[in-house]
Amino acid sequence: MELIENIKNILGKFFLRHEMKSLHRNKAFINLEQAKAIGIVFDATEPENFELVKKYIAYLREMKKRVKAIGYFNQKQIPPLAFSKLEYDFFCSKELNWYNAPSVIYAKNFAEDEFDILIDLNLNDCFPLYYISAMSKAKFKVGKTNKQNSYVMDLMVELKPSKGMKYFLRNIDAYLFIINKKSSAAATDIYSKTDPIIDDK
Repeated sequence: MELIENIKNILGKFFLRHEMKSLHRNKAFINLEQAKAIGIVFDATEPENFELVKKYIAYLREMKKRVKAIGYFNQKQIPPLAFSKLEYDFFCSKELNWYNAPSVIYAKNFAEDEFDILIDLNLNDCFPLYYISAMSKAKFKVGKTNKQNSYVMDLMVELKPSKGMKYFLRNIDAYLFIINKKSSAAATDIYSKTDPIIDDK
């Protein structure tokens, strides 16, 4: 089963590369204070991580941001949830096509939305979520540091192996407040930083 999934993901990346050639977006360095619309991509499978994302979305909404999140459940069914369709959409493994790309219309709608910032919380390198982030027309994309994301993200933030979602959210939040407060060139230098700005206590 794992071999089949690996083959699907390899094929998915092949097709994604071709689809990305037609992607056009208006790139810009935008910090959290400037942003009006924020998209969030996350793995909703782990309840603890889901709760952290919900708290972060509530925090962004307190800042008067328009927030839309799309979450993936790595299982055949979406569990019973109480959530606002204005803020969240969810999909599961049975809603993927033959090369593991999301087949639901709201995944395409999410990618078409020109968010000021896209926050990618795909910490486990889940291909269906990577596909959405890669095809997103968001002006500024932020995710974790890895080779795969270097082709998609405008800013990558280091995630130490021993740390989790809480640590990553705090660091992303810190970077998004300082980005573009200096020159764009200085903002680009954040790529090279690996030390955490905020300790996970």
